[in-house]
Parts: sequence; C-alpha cells; structure tokens
Amino acid sequence: MKKIILKIDGMTCSACSNGLEKYLNKQDGISNATVNLVMATASIEYDPSKLTLSQIETFVKKAGFESLGLYQDQKQEKKQNHEKIKFFVFGILAIILLYISMGHMIGLPTFSIFNMHVSPRSYTLTLFILSLFFLYYGMDILKNGYKNLIHKTPNMDTLVSIGVLSSMLYSIYHMILIFQGKIEYVDSLYFESAAMVIFFMKLGRYLDGMSKDKTKQAIEQLVQITPSKAIIKVDGVEKEVTIDEIKKGDIVVSHAGDRISVDGEITSGKAHLDESFITGESKPVNKTIGQKVIAGSLNYDGYLEYTAERIGKESTISQIVTLVVEATNTKAPIAKIADKVSGFFVPAVMLLAILALVIYLVLGYSFEQALTTFITVLVVACPCALGLATPLAIVVSEGTCARHGILVKKSEILENGSKISTVVFDKTGTLTYGTLKISKIIHYSDIPEQEIMQSVASIEAKSTHPIGKAFQEYLKEHSLEPLPVENFENISGYGIKGTIDQTEILLGNAKLLDYYHISNPYLQDENTLSSEGNSIIYVVQNQKIVALIGVNDIVKENAKQVIQDLKKNHIETIMLTGDHQNTASQIAEKIGIDQVIANVVPSQKADIIKKLKEEGKKVMMCGDGINDSPALANADIGVSVSSGTEIAMDSSDVILMNNDLSKILDFITISKHTIRIIKQNLFWAFFYNTLMIPIALGILKPIGIAINPMIAGIAMVISSLTVILNSLRLRYLKKTR
Repeated sequence: MKKIILKIDGMTCSACSNGLEKYLNKQDGISNATVNLVMATASIEYDPSKLTLSQIETFVKKAGFESLGLYQDQKQEKKQNHEKIKFFVFGILAIILLYISMGHMIGLPTFSIFNMHVSPRSYTLTLFILSLFFLYYGMDILKNGYKNLIHKTPNMDTLVSIGVLSSMLYSIYHMILIFQGKIEYVDSLYFESAAMVIFFMKLGRYLDGMSKDKTKQAIEQLVQITPSKAIIKVDGVEKEVTIDEIKKGDIVVSHAGDRISVDGEITSGKAHLDESFITGESKPVNKTIGQKVIAGSLNYDGYLEYTAERIGKESTISQIVTLVVEATNTKAPIAKIADKVSGFFVPAVMLLAILALVIYLVLGYSFEQALTTFITVLVVACPCALGLATPLAIVVSEGTCARHGILVKKSEILENGSKISTVVFDKTGTLTYGTLKISKIIHYSDIPEQEIMQSVASIEAKSTHPIGKAFQEYLKEHSLEPLPVENFENISGYGIKGTIDQTEILLGNAKLLDYYHISNPYLQDENTLSSEGNSIIYVVQNQKIVALIGVNDIVKENAKQVIQDLKKNHIETIMLTGDHQNTASQIAEKIGIDQVIANVVPSQKADIIKKLKEEGKKVMMCGDGINDSPALANADIGVSVSSGTEIAMDSSDVILMNNDLSKILDFITISKHTIRIIKQNLFWAFFYNTLMIPIALGILKPIGIAINPMIAGIAMVISSLTVILNSLRLRYLKKTR
C-alpha cells in the first residue's frame, strides 16, 4: 500500500468532507481515505498496482471537488490578495444594494430612479443586475451545491444554492409581471435576500479561512524557519550555495546570527543555539564538537563547522511537518459524532424545508410567505459550525503541542490523553539521563583490569543502550583504542555478546547467566553493588565470570517534580525496568514513584502493560530504547523522548522533542482542554440549530419572533465564529509550570 496526502479545493463544511471521504472509500484500490476539512487535505492509502495518482484525482473531481496535487510541506500556499479585494468590492456593492432596497424604510433619501414607488421598473432592474453580480461572486457555491446534489452527497452549498436559486427565480417571475404593468408585485422581490445570503456565506468563509490559516502557523513557522541559502567549505574556501545544493557530507559553516541550514554534527567550534522552535525550550543550548545541530536553530554567539547529515525530506523539520499534517488527517473518536450527524442532517433539513413550504400553502399562507420560510430554513440550518467543531480544535491543539515541543502522531491520541490514569516509565535514559559512570569493578580472574575493560568497551560500543557510553568514556580517559569485534549479537532483555581474538565474551545482568546456564557464586557482590544504586554487568569469558562491573546513572533534574505533579493530578506512576530490584527501588524512592517492577525482559514489559489495561487502567508508557518498543506499542499511549532510538519513536504515539518529562503533563493538560473545547463546540453547534430551525419555521411568530433569509445568513456566520473563536483559545494554553 502507498500513502499520499492531496490538497483539496471546494470543501466548505463537514458534509463536504464526509461526502468526499465516503466516495473515496467506496473506490476499488483505496484501502482507507480520511478527509480533513480544516487543512483541506485528503490522506489516502491505496494499492499502486490498481490505481495511479491521476485516477485518484479523477475520483476527487467526480465527487464534486478539485485536487490541487500532492501536499507540499516545503511550499505552503500563500493567501492571495485578490480574495481580499474581491470581498471589499462586493462589500461596497452589498451596501449599495441594501441602500436601494431598504433605505426608504428607515427614512434615508433616495433617488427617484431607484424609488420602488416612483420608478418600479428601473428599481426592479437595478436590483436584478446587482444580484447577478452576487450570483457570479457565489458561483463556486452554486456549482458545488449542484455537483454534490447530483452525487447524492448534499452539503451546506446545496442548501444555500436551492434557497438562493428559488429566491431568484421567484423574483424574476415577479419582475416579468412588473414589466407587464403589474407594479403591485414590486413588494414581492427577493433579489437583495438572495444576494445578501451569498455575501454572508462569503463573509463566513472569509473569516473561516483567516482562522484556519492561523491554526497552520506552527507548521508554516517550521517550514519558513530554514534559511534558503547556506555557506559550505570547499577546499578550505567558503562558498555560498542554496539549500538544494547541499549534499550529505558537505562541511557547512555557521556564523553568529545565522540559522543552521541542515541537520548535522559539529566538527569545529562551539556556540549557544536557540532550538525553541523544535523543543519548546527557550533557554539557548551550548553546542560543541561531536554534538548534533538541527536545521533552523539560531546561532547566538559562535562559529561552527558541521557535517551535513540529513537534508530535504530527511531533516527533522520535514519529519515534524509530515507528522503534524498526518496527525491532522486522522480522526479522533469524538469526531464521529459530528460525522454521523452531518451524514443525515442536510437531507433532513431539505425535507423539513419542503414540508414547511407545503404546510404553509395548505394552511392558506401566501406563496411568498411559504417560499420565504423555505429559504430561511435552508440558510439557517447550514452545518458549518458543526463541521468545524472537532477538526478545527484538533488542528489548533496539534499546533499548540508542536510549540510546546510535543509531537502527536494521531489525533485520536489527543482524546486518549485526557483519560490517562497510569504512567509507566522506563528507567535508563527516561527517568535518568543515561549518562552512566563506572563506579566499581570487581575482579574474579588474573586478567588485567585494562584488558578486561578494553574488551568490554569494544563490545559495548556496538550497542545502542546508554550504558555503552560509560565504557566509551573509560576508553577516552585511559587513552585506549577499541578492539575489532566479531559476531556481535544483542540478546534482548539479557545483554550482549561478541568475539574478540576468537574469545566469546558475554555482557549482561544475572538473567544472562541463567540464560546460558552459568553458575553464579557472586550474588552477594551483586546485592552490595545494587544496594548502592548500581546497574550490574557480569563479564563472562569461556563460560566463566571474570568480572562484575557496577555502573551508576544520574536521575534527571525534574524527574521528582514530574512525579509529584502527576500524583497531584491523581495519576498513578510505575517504574518498569530490566534492572536489579535494589537499584530500581533506590531511584524510585528518590523521586517518589509509587510502584517498581524490576528484572523484566522486553516481552514481559509488553505483558505487564497489557495486564494493567485489563485491570481497566488507561496506560501511558514512556521509554527510549529498542527494549521499550513492544511496551510502547501496547500502551494506550506510547511516549518516546527524541534522544531515543528510531524504532522506539516509530513505536510511540507521542515524541518529546527536548527529552523533558514535564511535557507529559503538558500533553495531558492540552488533551483535556481539547476535549473540553470540542464538547463545547458540539454543544453550541447543536444548540444553534435546535434554536434557530424552529424560529426559521415560524413557530415563534405568534409572540413576534421571526427571521428572514438575510438574518438567517448573519446568524449562520455568528454560529461559525463562536466555534472558531472558542477553538482558538487552545492556542493560548500555558505550560503546567
């Protein structure tokens, strides 16, 4: 299966996006299609052996919409000024139209040529011509309404189109009668109502478009933050090139005040870099030789040379943009409520409007009154607010998470985050820095310490576990070179092994000894080291234990505060680790974790997560290593720190970009606020339609409350604005601390 994201033009409400989504999912060769109203995109998984991109775009066209091609994360569309100018021009025309048609009602002076009683024919013709301009202005609405009706996916445009065209045809009929001399029909013209409904629809869309653009700011800022040019060093000479000209391995130069051009590793110099756009952390980070730099980072004060490693779509920024866009193209379970309602809402409104027309005529009302009610019901019931209620809040929330240094892969995760009751932490590299130091070496053979450590460090250098860094530091401190290692193997959950000079060496915990059926007479030494907070590594050569090494880790500075904050929010905390019980318990006690589950292998971690879920708990797992991947995948929400391995980040649902555990509570808080906002939006959307449809039907006429199509158009705009402004509140959420 292949996955693509298309930009879609012509969607205006949830009925549009739902109709397109259903149509695409019916097509042979498409396994799954998800349409996002706010981002105006369609995420499509399809079988490339059955379909091509052009065929998929043809499906989009047949459904009544237009494909603008593949979503290009590096080329965000710029809003065109002509839309603004058009709106301004038609705003003036709307004022002129209202002045001519209603000015006399409030005592404004009128020209005799435009006076309905003095010159009814010129008055009628003027209104007709002005309304034609508005029909042209709203041609996209009329076309979409017609297409969606033909494709049996009626939407908001369909409702408006039927209302506007009914009003226009009725008024044209009366215009013909007026020109035949029956001037009494001059009071039965609805040209201005049809025109103003289109104008208010366009107003709503214009405001809606502005708000949607604001929700994309986090993505646009990431895209635009990368410089278009860079300086590379060629044969010792600096040369300015475009970003597209940089190749992997090039030496790129950054001066104070420059932005880093591509992801890479520093080979010379040092500087403080601002990475807040990625990590959410405003404090500059000191970077020096051997450390990684991220494209878009701002060099505050130094000179750097770095090797280009990840460019184009491989860069951190591109991957983040892709993740955010893909996340907004997934649907939270709560969104299905609005989808189901929208599916039958538009046809139900059309039926209701027709019934109202018939009932009014049967009851003896004039055709004019019946038609006005028919049009008002169609216009006031437009499900725009309902369509925006969930997707707009999700997109704004995704942007808020991104600004806080939290990447969320799927929108349903935002909903699940509000339900979390238990957070399970891996220890090494998650609760601790993974910056390990060798604290003690106990010898059980005549082999010299440096020889043992050189062999151990050479094998550990092949491992991705943070513990390997401690041995690399040992080599540096003692000016030793790593030895060639053959037959390296990672024994998941137990340790590692490798062959040096034809001697097989095993490195790992006590379970490794059981795995290879090696007797262990040194349990007392292990317990002593563990009680001092050490992680344990047995060194085995030729099936004999030759040494026992204790390695200490450093607990992250804010780990204790994070645990306290989670507890204040009534969230249970558990440490899940392959380390010795004594070592794990010491760290747990230091930071206040509720429960410790130690001495577990990777498969057991996943089983423990499953068991917690079976107990009815909503479980979040936070880890960073390959060993954590099964547990991350099995949790309700898997959280990986960005320094973790790629497989851990692939298995996780949420990535913390600056390794800051406090972001866990930030994420849960954002999630709770998002669900609250969505529920409020759905309430207001349902409340609006529940209130306005009966008024449009004329139920409250006996007590003097009634509306016409023009007022209905204004009410529709106000309902959409309520949902938009409520959703935008998510942009201003502050950190939990």
